[in-house]
Amino acid sequence: MNQLDSKAGRPRTRVAVFACIVIAALALDQLTKWMAETYLPARGSLTVIPGVLSLTLVHNPGASLGLGSNMTWLISLLACVACVVLLALAWRTTSMAWTVCLALAFTGALGNLIDRVVHADGFLNGKVVDFLDYGWSVGNVADVYLMVAAVGIIVLVLCNVPFRARPDEPGPGDTTDATTGRRTA
Repeated sequence: MNQLDSKAGRPRTRVAVFACIVIAALALDQLTKWMAETYLPARGSLTVIPGVLSLTLVHNPGASLGLGSNMTWLISLLACVACVVLLALAWRTTSMAWTVCLALAFTGALGNLIDRVVHADGFLNGKVVDFLDYGWSVGNVADVYLMVAAVGIIVLVLCNVPFRARPDEPGPGDTTDATTGRRTA
């Protein structure tokens, strides 16, 4: 395989990983929200781990902890912008670790944005389906993705994991020919 083929395969692999994470994670998010709306209204609250986790259906118009509940349209617009920015960042990175974190963040933002569109009775004023009741907050699987992505990004930054490899650095599987000084795959 020549150098061009090797380089072309890497972005495709990252795009494939990003797409697979988004598809699988979004399906899980939407399935759990559908199940919460289908099965929880009749039960009220269902204790899973006493004092730690219950399942309670809430339709949240705001952001985390219900903040901004009268600014739902603004939260929706910010989610749209976040999705575009996260896609652009995922396209630019050369790191698989960054790709995974960005895919989780994108899925979390998109999952909650879908709720705001589906459950809207006006311009981007819909509510997010929350059901994971921690006692101090109620969230959903998309919120878990956002939290995991945030922690992952903090770890990547603290561990100095590069967002993009320098152009002069060889990639995985690349070697340098001692006689010509050129990289080979």
